[in-house]
Amino acid sequence: MKIENFDLDKEVLIIAELGNNHEGSYALAEEMIGLAANTGADAVKFQTIIPEKLVSINKNDRIQQLERFRLSYKDFERLSNVAQREGVLFLSTPFDLESARFLSDLVPAFKIASGDNNFFPLIDVVARTGKPIILSAGITDLDQIRAARDYIYRIWDEEKKCSELALLHCVVDYPTSPADANLLFIRELQRLGVTVGYSDHTTGIEAAVLSVALGARIIEKHFTISKK
Repeated sequence: MKIENFDLDKEVLIIAELGNNHEGSYALAEEMIGLAANTGADAVKFQTIIPEKLVSINKNDRIQQLERFRLSYKDFERLSNVAQREGVLFLSTPFDLESARFLSDLVPAFKIASGDNNFFPLIDVVARTGKPIILSAGITDLDQIRAARDYIYRIWDEEKKCSELALLHCVVDYPTSPADANLLFIRELQRLGVTVGYSDHTTGIEAAVLSVALGARIIEKHFTISKK
């Protein structure tokens, strides 16, 4: 599998998950890209969110919080240029159809979050771009993962797109205890005939290292400059 010029058959792709840890500060987001690049990360990943399209309109406090943390589309365009300058891939997870369409011109591959691996309208929009897809396999089971994989392949066949899919093993617990990491599930995902990776929510690096020994070719790890 290749994402731009990065060949996952030759190297393990290390993604620094910046998410919303910039808390709405463009300057901090830009600084974090540089710091992630300096650590040796190969890619940085943000989250592109329209709050009222992500959470219930009844959750006003949550919407207001997400609005404070939100970066504009223009900010993401500027950050993609910063990432290019720093020599890292620029990725961002869309949580709605509008954001997916916007990101199509910026990202070399799409990341779909665990909470959306059965959100087929979003998967449809992303698949029709023909770009590689990294699909997180948290909070689901093998049947659902297989259904998402088959749906993506069907869209690519219809659109005559030649692209590739990666599935990330993910335990949706923050932080995940080592006892609950369930790394052997990586072997189960490999049987689906796709590139496999690991979205690591444990503390430390041991689980990530062991996941590579089991065959993971992508490691995603949350990144911040301060846990405060």
